[in-house]
Amino acid sequence: MTDRLELEPEPAAASALFGEHLATGRAFTESLARHGEELGLIGPLELPRLWTRHILNSALVAPLLRPGRVGDVGSGAGLPGIVLAIARPDVQFTLIEPMERRVAWLERQVAELELENVEVVRARAEDAKLFGRLDQVTARAVSALRTLIPITAPLLRDGGELVLLKGAGVDGEIGAAEKVFRKFHVHDAEVLVLGEGVLSEVTRVFRAIVR
Repeated sequence: MTDRLELEPEPAAASALFGEHLATGRAFTESLARHGEELGLIGPLELPRLWTRHILNSALVAPLLRPGRVGDVGSGAGLPGIVLAIARPDVQFTLIEPMERRVAWLERQVAELELENVEVVRARAEDAKLFGRLDQVTARAVSALRTLIPITAPLLRDGGELVLLKGAGVDGEIGAAEKVFRKFHVHDAEVLVLGEGVLSEVTRVFRAIVR
């Protein structure tokens, strides 16, 4: 952990979002705080906002998931995949990450946190041999929708759902991706704003059906 910055105190909302799994969420957050910068998983200025901007930002998505198989594309530090797996032990997660050192981190967290509902796949999404096998797909801070849809939509079964965490510019991304939506049969697109009145920073989720 850096000498200059301290980990953000645990927000009160953490208890509500993680419920009975708060201790596990806390353990993951503390591990990420200790090792995240040295492993290149988070930036050097993220500790004072780690809970709010990253952990709870991801946890807000948990109620949108349903029992089944969820793929997290470009899992990286485990945001949102590890966080969601902690909050939703009734859901099976496949974390898809191509970089070896990040895969090692994810596998270590799965083992240390005893997450029996998680498997880690080292691959790019398009090489993961998961086409048409997932019920839902998540991704966070990966790329713009016009680039992200072609690598996530094919992973879904017919009627599967995209649940993608996006930034404030998501409406513009939607406008730029209309041709991609048609090509990959993306329907009923909507943007959900989560966490208003709960956290200082809201979470925006692009949600759509692929059929």
